[in-house]
Amino acid sequence: MSKKREMANDRVAERAASVRRETKETKIEIRGDLQTSYEPTVNTGLPFFDHMLTAMAFHGRFGLSVEASGDIDVDAHHLVEDTGLVLGDVLAEIAEQEPIERFGHAVVPMDDACGEVTVDFGGRPYLAYRVEFPQPRAGSFDLSLFREFFNALAIRSRANIHLEGRYALNGHHLAEALFKALGLALRQAMRRRDAGGMSTKGLI
Repeated sequence: MSKKREMANDRVAERAASVRRETKETKIEIRGDLQTSYEPTVNTGLPFFDHMLTAMAFHGRFGLSVEASGDIDVDAHHLVEDTGLVLGDVLAEIAEQEPIERFGHAVVPMDDACGEVTVDFGGRPYLAYRVEFPQPRAGSFDLSLFREFFNALAIRSRANIHLEGRYALNGHHLAEALFKALGLALRQAMRRRDAGGMSTKGLI
């Protein structure tokens, strides 16, 4: 095998990252793999949160493994926010491996709800969050915690993430539409860029 071909194979193999974070409140390990799509495995101790992350990875067509535990007997806040931090670290690490398309956008309907997500992995973290859930909870899960998740994700992935809940009668449906849209937008943004830089400035 030629050296050029070996380098190309190495480049393909790099589109994955694993990050582990452990504090007095949470212990989280996440692996993301943009090169290989496999059945997501998500275990956070919060079934609705697991459902959302699984939907995100499935529709984004990327491999995802999440093992997380924490003080959810006190409040789920720490675990949800820290999962966003670690997932953001994983995406940032993958984005640094090679040039990517950078931008992604998706609108997803789900029955009575419609969610829109736009992302820019341009190195300028910012969350725009225009989401109002019609109910405060989905089952026992506090839907207000998703803002903390998305904010942590934006900060650590160094991305602009804009979310809009266009309308909804059911909070579960709106949350699911947003996470599916996030998966689709990530798939667009994280595609390998074949030529040219990621900014007219020459540097992100």
